[in-house]
Amino acid sequence: MARLPLRAGILGTGTIATATGGFLGGMMAMPETVTTVAVADPVVERAWAVADRYGIPEVYASLEAMLEQSDLDLVVNLTPIPVHGPTSRTILAAGKHLVVEKPLAATLEEADALIALAQRQGLTCVVAPPNLLYQNRVDAKALLDAGAIGKPCFARVRASHGGPAAGAWPLDPTWFYQAGSGPLLDMGVYGIHDITGLLGPAKRVVAFSGITEPTRTVRGGPFKGTEIAVTADDNTLMMLDFGGATFAVVDGTFNVNAAKSPQIEIFGRAGTLNLYNQQQGAEHPPLELFRLDAAPGVDGWITPRPRAATPLEEQWHRYRRAILVKHLADCVVEGRRPVPSAEHARHALEIMLKAVESARSGRALDLETTF
Repeated sequence: MARLPLRAGILGTGTIATATGGFLGGMMAMPETVTTVAVADPVVERAWAVADRYGIPEVYASLEAMLEQSDLDLVVNLTPIPVHGPTSRTILAAGKHLVVEKPLAATLEEADALIALAQRQGLTCVVAPPNLLYQNRVDAKALLDAGAIGKPCFARVRASHGGPAAGAWPLDPTWFYQAGSGPLLDMGVYGIHDITGLLGPAKRVVAFSGITEPTRTVRGGPFKGTEIAVTADDNTLMMLDFGGATFAVVDGTFNVNAAKSPQIEIFGRAGTLNLYNQQQGAEHPPLELFRLDAAPGVDGWITPRPRAATPLEEQWHRYRRAILVKHLADCVVEGRRPVPSAEHARHALEIMLKAVESARSGRALDLETTF
């Protein structure tokens, strides 16, 4: 039986750690489950400032120092995309449970190695995004499994926004637009996790992808006016084939400056499911259902009846992105497999890597992973 509270370290003290709705605010709200005892960041001045702000007792300038000197059960890996693989390998090799930001790794070989290492060490690995822990995703999955819309035929999934250069990102956003990063890995991964979580593993992918403009200019924030040479594709559209003539279109782009449509639309032979994201929840019900013969001889939309908040909804409002840390702790204590698992993240990574390959080759490519 794992001891509670679990002792956590944070690797990376930038925006994802400290922003409203980021990890640290939520982790401070679960002292009975997790206590945050250490932070590490090569920008050690930033790490000291964050530690002082949140009352974290230990500060380190490197991951290695934190692992060597701090008594930890888990590490939350909030490093930039290109180094998720090697830093996560170091964490798992040290015998620590892992929460890591998306994507899991840069290559399938890295992902395979991480999964194998976690299994050998008997460790739990939870990978962002947290979407499948949202109550409306859980409800939608139950409705789909119950045949509420009949056979799913196709889905439209919007996973993107306008990119950090379009707003007032507090740090230099240049790296988001460089090779090794980009909106497919940063944003498209949300939609891929969503739709594969709802419909199951995909079997094939075909995609179009490219750079819409060679230069982006930061519109706001401390780096306003900075010109960014774009070297990663900033506009990718994918079609996933789930078999049985069930398809989904998913975007991974920094070109969605505004939208009013549902985040996910799933069209079936007997109805439609609409799902909205957490930020749209004030304007729309989290889930909408249209059914043929909703009542005898009547087709129509079904408006969900307001209900008391579920435990998942309460966790989201209390912990926000740190719901991933709460989920890991629950899985460790209860000995169960995580929902946002490393295997699912590997499947999403294969889709993204092969989407790029498909766009370059003009071919639909088979997918080999599952979860």
